[in-house]
Amino acid sequence: MVSHKQAIKEGIRDGIPIALGYFAVSFSLGVAARNAGLSAFQGFLVSLLNNASAGEYAGFTVIAANAAYFEIFLMTLIANARYLLMSCSLSQKFSPDTPLIHRLLIGYDVTDELFGITIARPGFLDPFYSYGAFMVAIPGWSIGTALGVIAGNALPARIVSALSVALFGMFLAIIIPPSKQNKVVCAFVLISFACSFAAAKLPRISDLSGGTRTIILTVILAGLAAFFFPVEEEQEVRDDA
Repeated sequence: MVSHKQAIKEGIRDGIPIALGYFAVSFSLGVAARNAGLSAFQGFLVSLLNNASAGEYAGFTVIAANAAYFEIFLMTLIANARYLLMSCSLSQKFSPDTPLIHRLLIGYDVTDELFGITIARPGFLDPFYSYGAFMVAIPGWSIGTALGVIAGNALPARIVSALSVALFGMFLAIIIPPSKQNKVVCAFVLISFACSFAAAKLPRISDLSGGTRTIILTVILAGLAAFFFPVEEEQEVRDDA
């Protein structure tokens, strides 16, 4: 049984590369915030309260267009809707006796990368592991946005674009290990790549937001995987143990 202190240390260890990737991506996001008329403090506050690149970029876009508050709310909700699915999945990782306060605090920062490292841990989730990852990931995202507002426009566009590649490389590092261990996971990862590319090109479907397309594909592919390749209950118990 890992102690809370050890769980925090492991969370910080696993969160450091995520924080570095977040810093790079949020730095370029800060350019969009500055173009929308936000100050460095406002950009920092937005990233502190809404740790989501697509959601923030969508929000900055409608802010720049002088949209109404309801339009900003609706756009952010749609762009971030896929996190509802991640939260539902992540809730199954908690021990049944986990207090509600821990569930709420972890729900505050469910991102693609933090979800990936959390869901990959064996057994029940110790909330303090997530807290350790939050301690480095959230400042990396928030501070990067603020610095991007201040100095982002001073950098060449190619450099800002290159910084964004780090996050995609980190995400691949999360999905490749389980894909190598399980052929079914590997197959569905490849299928998801192909379906995502097709959805971005097909008429009508491509008109949907990236978040909406992600939700649709996630529900369909996850449903097919669960139907055709169900995980035996005994195996789940062994994994939790």
